[in-house]
Amino acid sequence: MNPMYQGIWPVAPTPFNPDGTLDLDGMKRVLDCLIDQGADGICILANFSEQFLISDAEREILTRLCLEHVAGRVKMIVTVSHFATQIAVERTQLAKDLGADAVMIMPPYHGATLRGNPTQTYEQFSAVGAVGIPIMIQDAPMSGVDLPVPLLVKMAREIEMVKLFKIECPFAANKLRALIAEGGDAIEGPFDGEEGITLLADLDAGATGAMTSGMIVDQIKPVIELHRAGDMLGATAAYGRVAMAINHENRQCLWRSCKAAMVEGGVIKSEFCRHPMEPLHPDTRSRLINLLQPLDPLVLKWGK
Repeated sequence: MNPMYQGIWPVAPTPFNPDGTLDLDGMKRVLDCLIDQGADGICILANFSEQFLISDAEREILTRLCLEHVAGRVKMIVTVSHFATQIAVERTQLAKDLGADAVMIMPPYHGATLRGNPTQTYEQFSAVGAVGIPIMIQDAPMSGVDLPVPLLVKMAREIEMVKLFKIECPFAANKLRALIAEGGDAIEGPFDGEEGITLLADLDAGATGAMTSGMIVDQIKPVIELHRAGDMLGATAAYGRVAMAINHENRQCLWRSCKAAMVEGGVIKSEFCRHPMEPLHPDTRSRLINLLQPLDPLVLKWGK
């Protein structure tokens, strides 16, 4: 395992103004808030950043702004997923040129019927790897593409830049355990995902880090640190404190939870999500804030 690739690396939400335009000042505040919460790295333009609701021109604006504003304070991962290999490569080159530390990419897919087969997936990741920047492979149900452990291990061994793996498929702990056992030293950064809803089991399986949302980074980070220190009782207790909030986020809110919390704490001014996403139901939002308040997270007071 590579000690560089551990800790908590949240996904930054993309804030919008009430009219749906990018809130660039709010984006800077989001990044500062995540760093103040103790993020070890930050991922931008991911699914929880609403990447599928952002134009290509906006992607470039956000990539430049985020990398310039963070300016090396923490590691930065830029999501570059696209069905077209050429576009994924172009996005990767831009991220590298602007100083990103790594890129994250899902296997090629477009809707329910256009999905890359193992050969196409390998070829796309190989082309992205040729740009020369570390790659995190995102293994998530959204793509509908099966990434069996032997394929992941093959890519880790044969594509130099494939170093990190965000495993958030069903039975993630089992897959992480098999990936680490079969891949050995080629698996430099096995990460938990899906907001940390399976975090404790994934840490038990050997995950060195987690890519959660940006909602309660400061409350989830102790779980990882206690587990790394061998304090299993402490890690279990720390996870128990946040488990209900994570469950509510994952099952009821998605990325809207982080935005709601950041509005509540004065980090951003609007929790607008672009159509066709609906705003949180008031009852769902109220339950979220009620679950967060006893935790006293930084996000609820950062901007006040």
